[in-house]
Amino acid sequence: MKNQIQPKNTNFRIAIKVIASLLLVSCSKAISFPNPVDTTTKPIQLQERKIFAVEEMGVFSTNQFMGARLNGFEKINDSTVKVLIEPENTPINNSAYYSFKTWTSNMRQVYFQFEYPEGYAHRYTPKIKKRGLPWKAIDSTSILKKDGKTLLMMNLDKDTTWISAQEVVSSKDTEKWITNLIEEKRDYVTLESVGESTLGKNIPVLDITKGEAKNKDVIVLLTRHHPPEVTGFFAFKEFLQTILNDTELSSKFLSEFRVLAFPILNPDGVDLGNWRHNAGGVDLNRDWGRYRQPEIRQIVQYIAKKLKEDKGKLILGLDFHSTYEDVFYTNPEREKTALPNFITDWFEGLEKNIPGYTVNEKPGLSTRPVSKGWFLKAHKAVGITYEIGDETPRDKIKLIGRISAEEMMKILLD
Repeated sequence: MKNQIQPKNTNFRIAIKVIASLLLVSCSKAISFPNPVDTTTKPIQLQERKIFAVEEMGVFSTNQFMGARLNGFEKINDSTVKVLIEPENTPINNSAYYSFKTWTSNMRQVYFQFEYPEGYAHRYTPKIKKRGLPWKAIDSTSILKKDGKTLLMMNLDKDTTWISAQEVVSSKDTEKWITNLIEEKRDYVTLESVGESTLGKNIPVLDITKGEAKNKDVIVLLTRHHPPEVTGFFAFKEFLQTILNDTELSSKFLSEFRVLAFPILNPDGVDLGNWRHNAGGVDLNRDWGRYRQPEIRQIVQYIAKKLKEDKGKLILGLDFHSTYEDVFYTNPEREKTALPNFITDWFEGLEKNIPGYTVNEKPGLSTRPVSKGWFLKAHKAVGITYEIGDETPRDKIKLIGRISAEEMMKILLD
C-alpha cells in the first residue's frame, strides 16, 4: 500500500516510553469484555499533501493543513470535479470525513461530486468557511443527488473557500482554547500532559479542583476519540466551561469534587484528517480493555496514578461523541455503582430545564471494550457515552452542554 505509515514502534525514545508505561499500567489491570476487539497496531495510508489542479477549468484545491481529508481531484466534465475521499484503513465505520480548501482562477460555478470506496456513502452535510467569516452549513439547495452520487454546487472565485464535513478543530486549536480557558484559573486548574501520541503529539489533561485533592471523588470527562466528532467536542467545551465559570454552584462543586478532563484523546487522527482511527490504525474507543494503543494506555495509567496518590474514587465518567442523533448510551447496571440514582435524576433535570427536550437514552451492556464499560468494570463508576447529533444546531449544543453540567453539579452536591 502506497504512502503507509507504521507508527514509530522502532523509535528508541518511544520504545522506552512504552516499556515504562507498561510497568505503570499494572496499577490498572486489563479488563475483560465478552466481545474483545483486536486493537493491535495496523498500518494506515497517508494522504499525499499537495495542491490539486484541474487546469483547463481553472479549479484548484489543497489538503495542506491539519485536519484535511482529500485523496483525489479529477475533472468529470466542464462543470464537475470528482472529489475522492478514502479512509485511513479498513474495516472502518462509515464516518466518511472530508475537508479541503478550494478556489478558481476566475469566478465560476463548480459541481463537486463526492466519491467514496465501495461500501461507504456520503454522511456529513458540508460546512463552508470564507476568510474572516465563521463556519456555516451549506444551504440545502446546493446539495444535489445524481445517479446515487452526492454533488455540491458552489460559486467560487479567487478567494479560498473551505469545504468540510464538520468544522475543523485541530490539536493546535484545542490547545489554544485550553490556554485561553484557564488563563485566570491557575489557582485551581492544572494543565498537565498525559504523555505523547504515536506521532509525538501532546495529550493534555486538565486537573481541576479547589483546595486539597486528597480523598475527593473524581469525575472524568473524555472527548475526541474519533476525529470527525466535533459536535461532541462542542458539548464537552460548554460542559467544561460551565464547571469553570466561577458561579456559586461551580465553586461549591469544585471545593468538594475533582475533575480530570481530557479534551483530545486522538490528536494524531484529528490532525491527519482520519475518518475514525488513530495513527496506529485503531478505533481508540475499542481499546479500553487491553490498552494496546499509547493514547489509552497513558490515560489509564494517569487516572490510576492520580487516584492512588490522592486516595480518590472515580464515581462518574462522561465520554463526549457524535453520531446521527442526540443519544445517551448508558450501562443498565446501576445498583452497585457509586451513584445508583444519578442517571435517572440527571435525565429528569435535563428534561425539566431544557425547553422541549426529551432525553434519548439507549441502555445496553458494554460487551466491547468501550469507555463506558471501562468506567463500570474498572471502577464501579457510572459511565455514559454522551452523543450529540452530527447536525444538531450549534446553539442547542451549547444549551445542552451548559444545562447538563449544571444538573450534574447540583445532583452530586445533593
